[in-house]
Amino acid sequence: MKKEISLLGLLLTTGVAFGQYAGDAFRYSEIQQTGTARFRSLGGNHAALGGDASTTFGNPAGLGFYNRSEFSISPSLSITNTESNYLGNQTPSVSKTNPNIGHFGLVLAGNSQNENRRWRRTALGVTYSRQVNLHNSFSYQGRNNNSSIADAFAADATQQGYSSAYLDSQFNQSSREANFLTAAAYQLYLFNPTLRANPNDDGAPYSRYDVGYPNADFPTVRRDNAFDQRETFTSSGAHNQWTFSYAGNYDDKLYIGASLGLTRLRYEYNTIYRENAVGGNIIGEINRNEDLSVTGSGINFSLGAIWKADDKLQLGASVTSPTFTSVRETFNQSLSTDIIGVPRIENGNPVLFVPDDQNISVLPNDFEYDLTSPLRAMAGATYFLGEKKVGFLTATAEYVGYAGMRVRTNVYNSQDNLDFRNDVKAEVQNTYNNVVNFRAGAEFRFGLLRVRGGVAYNPNPYKQTFDALARSDRDKLIYSAGLGVRNDRFFADLAGSFVNFKSAQQPYTVQNGPSALITNQQTNAMLTLGVLF
Repeated sequence: MKKEISLLGLLLTTGVAFGQYAGDAFRYSEIQQTGTARFRSLGGNHAALGGDASTTFGNPAGLGFYNRSEFSISPSLSITNTESNYLGNQTPSVSKTNPNIGHFGLVLAGNSQNENRRWRRTALGVTYSRQVNLHNSFSYQGRNNNSSIADAFAADATQQGYSSAYLDSQFNQSSREANFLTAAAYQLYLFNPTLRANPNDDGAPYSRYDVGYPNADFPTVRRDNAFDQRETFTSSGAHNQWTFSYAGNYDDKLYIGASLGLTRLRYEYNTIYRENAVGGNIIGEINRNEDLSVTGSGINFSLGAIWKADDKLQLGASVTSPTFTSVRETFNQSLSTDIIGVPRIENGNPVLFVPDDQNISVLPNDFEYDLTSPLRAMAGATYFLGEKKVGFLTATAEYVGYAGMRVRTNVYNSQDNLDFRNDVKAEVQNTYNNVVNFRAGAEFRFGLLRVRGGVAYNPNPYKQTFDALARSDRDKLIYSAGLGVRNDRFFADLAGSFVNFKSAQQPYTVQNGPSALITNQQTNAMLTLGVLF
């Protein structure tokens, strides 16, 4: 029964809920850079290069270049620094460090076939890779002279057309839990209904409780007009993939490969919002806590080909199906207040009332759904330098169909399931564009030494500006560089990459509501160690 009530609350706040799931689909699908240290230092180019374990999930045809087996492991260190500006107040940098295994690979090369046959050799690859890093941390604070989070609760209750009787019915007196957050806010006296001639017909429109003061009954009670607001956010997790690939080499000209990807999603976040009324004499403080825990498993497929046009030029292309992921999440919320005194009339006399309940939890929401990530397709070229191939230049264009992301569920009845799917689809298509990412890289060889550099451009996938950011501010430019050494039996590669981009966070939603502008700096260092056998 708890789950059904919690899902009812989800349906009743469809604007927020559907926007959330469209955003979740994007969060788990935004791949910035993947692979071994070698491929990362080249800008993440996968389309037209072979002989690297990264090709299992990039372009699996690249396995066809192997003539010896290989084992490699790639420890990685990710560092995220964020700075925030909220209502003109700059918050100092917040840093989060995450050591992890970014890549692990085993490639088993088949024996060379009879040279009189057109199919020369095959290879099997098994790799583990971190596709999306979900670790982050930021905080922001500032003084808001225009709105309070209580305004957001009042606006939601008004928009949904809730009666006060209905909001009361969504609070369980015995367990002291509400079915959704707006109902909790109502029980905590954060907003008030418009009283009508019929006392049984009171309800929307709603307003913050301190509207209308001072008045004749409460001449010393004033409306709060300034609020010190602060929010902290911390997340962890990753979207990882085990990939099983097989490739063949036809006449040392055409390389064809296919792969099966098995993904694992884990994501957790905690956000704490605090609001203090400056000199408040009704509600001194409002606190909102949220915790989300997500796990999921998925599957995808890839096909690829690389063609040696001549001794210096290679052309490659691959397509990766959407990842079909089954997701389970648990969402917890709570709301608390520090009530100084709520004005009310008792027995004809004005009094300042302090309620017993100043901390209310929302029923946990356990929800299951299926997520479809974007279709991906890439094409690229590699050009080798000099007669002795002293290096190469490589470039890739990658199509990502963000507008094709989908979220479905089977937990409701058939009509509600259809409504949920269609509403999320509309939210995705109204929010995201399909994009083409561009990557370029170069490698120069000096005996055993390799020197590499690369750049990747990921354009803004959002259709419109809906917060403090302009469209151009959402573009991402990722710089990378690295060194490597390689002999007949051993190789070691070191890579570093850096991206600086902006994002926005809204603590609550009201018309012309506040947004925090967050500057993100992400640095990744990876070391790949491998042996050939």
